[in-house]
Amino acid sequence: MSGQLKEVRDRMKSVKSTQQITKAMKMVSAAKLRKAQQAITEMRPYAERLDKILGNILSNVEGDASTSFGDEREVKSAALVIVTSNKGLCGAFNTNVIKQAIATIEGEFADVRAAGKLTVIALGKKGSEAIKRNYPDIKVVNDFMNIHADLSFESLAQASGLAMDGFKEGEFDKVVVCYSQFRNAAVQEAQAVQYLPVAKLEGDANPMTGQKADYIFEPSKEKLLEELVPSILQTTFQKFVLDTHAGEHGARMSAMDSATENAEEMLKTLKISYNKARQEAITKELSEIVGGAAALGG
Repeated sequence: MSGQLKEVRDRMKSVKSTQQITKAMKMVSAAKLRKAQQAITEMRPYAERLDKILGNILSNVEGDASTSFGDEREVKSAALVIVTSNKGLCGAFNTNVIKQAIATIEGEFADVRAAGKLTVIALGKKGSEAIKRNYPDIKVVNDFMNIHADLSFESLAQASGLAMDGFKEGEFDKVVVCYSQFRNAAVQEAQAVQYLPVAKLEGDANPMTGQKADYIFEPSKEKLLEELVPSILQTTFQKFVLDTHAGEHGARMSAMDSATENAEEMLKTLKISYNKARQEAITKELSEIVGGAAALGG
């Protein structure tokens, strides 16, 4: 019986130790989430509006003014950018993004993969490991796996530049990004969006007048497109990464909160088991004492 009590005590000690770790991780993630959430909240309206402006500009340019980033070609080769975290312990966060990436590989890019013309650009170790494990035949670029350590515009521009240069030079005919869109601390939605070629809007018409937006270009359209389009694309790419970064901390905070609550429930169950075993041990000892006293009295 003493061995059973010791086993329960050891389990309780182990659970308490784990609970302290999950509490600490929850607090760390909550602190990081506030900063990450502020970054994406401030970035998202700006990036989304730029995306809309870019699509509208490309749908309105005429003549020789154009950008190679809007060229639609037959998809003979493609790149898939997967944005995940470097660490686990964040529930199904990475799994959902990886599932979305796998669905894209086996669906939209099935023919490209079969031809050996699919390249995966991994931003985050979890995505890289999953693709290598499931698709050893696919080329995986790991140059930016530690991108989360530096989320500055200049750092992210190097990663987006790889996809943009590949598309511009004809190495990729299409680029899709799989990332996690941050909603709130408890909700993150895995998304697969077309990054290149830039989707042209069918008018961006005013709902009141039914007319397209008409832009006045200063300087020339050619000069504007040359400078503006890459900058907007880099900003859009930054939004993908910041969304995922905030989602990671939100998911980890929720996962650690659930783990802490589960540990508390387990402790309650173990305490009941411990008290029950202890009571049984005391009852057994009393019975032995009473039995011994009765034997001596007899």
